[in-house]
Amino acid sequence: MLLEFIAIIAAGFGLAGLALLANIVLRRRLPPWIVPASAGAGMLLMAIWLEYSWFDRTTGTFPDTVEVASTNQVRSWYRPWTYAVPLTNRFIAVDHRFDRRHAAAPGQVLTRLVLAGRWEPTRQYGAVFDCVGHRRADLLDQVELDDGGRLKNATWIQLSADEPVLRNACGR
Repeated sequence: MLLEFIAIIAAGFGLAGLALLANIVLRRRLPPWIVPASAGAGMLLMAIWLEYSWFDRTTGTFPDTVEVASTNQVRSWYRPWTYAVPLTNRFIAVDHRFDRRHAAAPGQVLTRLVLAGRWEPTRQYGAVFDCVGHRRADLLDQVELDDGGRLKNATWIQLSADEPVLRNACGR
């Protein structure tokens, strides 16, 4: 967050400097408000670019086995440009490096989910997906796996068959 603040300030100074240089080259023919307006435009444009590039910059660091299953896009009145192009501010990814299947429960897959949001810490947790029954159980402290591959003390959440995270987890 601090680095992004510094980048926004630097962009403001940079565009203001270019406007000042253009004004000098043009022998002071530009209006006097051009330098502060350029500084404000530079800061605004950098803030917009940082917001819109967050998703690509974040997912670009993931290994190939991590697949984004679901994104959340928002529109805001105080960001009118988001009505033209919605802003992605959260996503759920499935980390397939942790996929496990039990021979006694072939329709289920244990995997790790990654939850990330703009200005929020990234969270990871394990989940079991029942691909046949279209449901999910989050692996919390009280959940145990018995010898038959069944979960004990799990709370199953019913999902629709076209749930993107379910399809992604069960797709491999």
